[in-house]
Amino acid sequence: MRTFAARPQPNRIYNKTYMIRFSTAGESHGEALMALVSGLPAGVPIDVEFVNRELWRRQQGYGRGGRMKIETDQAHVLSGVRHGKTIGSPIAIEIVNRDWKNWQEKLPVESGDPAKHRAVASPRPGHADLAGALKYNFPDARYVLERASARESTSRVAAGAFAKLMLRQLGIEVTSHVTRVGRVSLERDAAWEEIAALAEKAEVVLACVDAETEARMKAEVDAATRSDDTVNGIFEVVAHGVPAGLGSYANWDERLDGQLAWAVMSVQAVKAVEIGRGVEGAASFGSKVHDPIQYAAENPPGRPTRFTRPHNNAGGIEGGVSNGEDIIVRGYLKPISTLRQPLESVRFDTRESTRASYERSDICVVPAAGVAAEAMVALVLANLAHEKFGGDSLLELKRNFDGYIEQIRRF
Repeated sequence: MRTFAARPQPNRIYNKTYMIRFSTAGESHGEALMALVSGLPAGVPIDVEFVNRELWRRQQGYGRGGRMKIETDQAHVLSGVRHGKTIGSPIAIEIVNRDWKNWQEKLPVESGDPAKHRAVASPRPGHADLAGALKYNFPDARYVLERASARESTSRVAAGAFAKLMLRQLGIEVTSHVTRVGRVSLERDAAWEEIAALAEKAEVVLACVDAETEARMKAEVDAATRSDDTVNGIFEVVAHGVPAGLGSYANWDERLDGQLAWAVMSVQAVKAVEIGRGVEGAASFGSKVHDPIQYAAENPPGRPTRFTRPHNNAGGIEGGVSNGEDIIVRGYLKPISTLRQPLESVRFDTRESTRASYERSDICVVPAAGVAAEAMVALVLANLAHEKFGGDSLLELKRNFDGYIEQIRRF
């Protein structure tokens, strides 16, 4: 009897194939950051000023550090867009790091002068420093810091902006707001119009829809600053206009809520993700949690179906599938790990007790993290929309989408 060796399998935890894929490259103090997006249909109008506006939003917020005074992030599109529209080929985006001029000799591509290397001599609690140094056998945490830094989220925001531009062609919008900073919470639900208006403001403080609450949030950041500490909180990403039917209950890796949770959890400093009223619902009875289903005599304005709900505790997803309500995803952020009064650590070289290394950092990043999470949510939704409706061109995608909307309108 012939025997066969098992074929090596790809090192991945799921078998899902993405229609729209993206990857990022670059280090915090390297020459540039890169984003590569593939799979967008041809013909999507691209507004580079919109992309740059998204990058600007990521840099804003009360409590940001000195790095944001150095960088003015701008997207340089190298490929995949011609005459203002996607052409179906991979899109390469470059964002130059202005701080690179201060690091060229410290982090050269060539061997350079080892004496000029700026080591991170003791790992910082809460960062990837120690785990990364152990994993890659680095003598210090410099190279870990350079890639693990939240500076990487700049590339995600650029990629997500392209996904948002595709989704807009289908009437889907994605944005975010802040619901908690430290001990201060927004004690009411925010209307979609309030949240959408935040993205158009000329100044970003803490991206809260309520001025009085935002003022108290700002005081929380001030208190952390005075004590050389850090503070974070909760952001809420809302996707508006998503039709019922994205995602699937058929296989575990096709569930929309699972994909969103993974995507948002991957944002630096996020330690928990919530869909709808998931946390509150865990301590409530079912009769108080689940959203009753009603049917209108006519289609409500802006909705493709007559099925409605009086509230949206499910966060727009039931059984892993979008149900036509706004999709609501919350990210819970730990306080920034780099402290001006560093915690106890150990030197890499001598193993002696010391204080953790200090790198320039922020006090609060909740609004910025919300923008990064918007990008991740947009990329997930754009991929699922393209997967469901197909099309190599925007014209074909919209034709299929419009046909589906008409189908559920008549259901």
